[in-house]
Amino acid sequence: MAILNIVLVEPEIPQNTGNIARTCAATGAKLHLVRPMGFEVDDKKLKRAGLDYWYLLDITYYENLQDFFEKNQDGKFYYFTTKAQKRHSDAEYPDGAYLVFGKETAGLPEELLLKNKETCVRIPMIDDARSLNLSNSVAVAVYETLRQWDYPALQSCGELHRHTWAEAE
Repeated sequence: MAILNIVLVEPEIPQNTGNIARTCAATGAKLHLVRPMGFEVDDKKLKRAGLDYWYLLDITYYENLQDFFEKNQDGKFYYFTTKAQKRHSDAEYPDGAYLVFGKETAGLPEELLLKNKETCVRIPMIDDARSLNLSNSVAVAVYETLRQWDYPALQSCGELHRHTWAEAE
């Protein structure tokens, strides 16, 4: 089974992290949280946003960015930033890819971006828009990666409970 890793560097808003946790749980992506964070993991807002999906979540915590990189030395990292020249949909994400996102107020550290320009990507938007919400950005990135992988292990069709599709026609 393909593995997708979502990395949040110093997230600040519990509702965003909760929504991202729910996206990870629903898609089988692993969530990596890099401290310091702007909330406690037992924060009610975080749990509420993730609802009852927490048991599906594979989550790892790190003390800081150095700790994260030391424990994931062989990773292939893609840095999501509004400062990138390359579109997120132009990158080809390999199995085991790490999609890395910065904190809501400042993004990723510039020195990290400068050292990794070739794997920095951006989600296109109009000139006057500063950025997308973090949880929306993660969802866009996760589903672009899964689309490229042909949605491995994800249920691709649903079922109506009261009627069948044939009856509706």
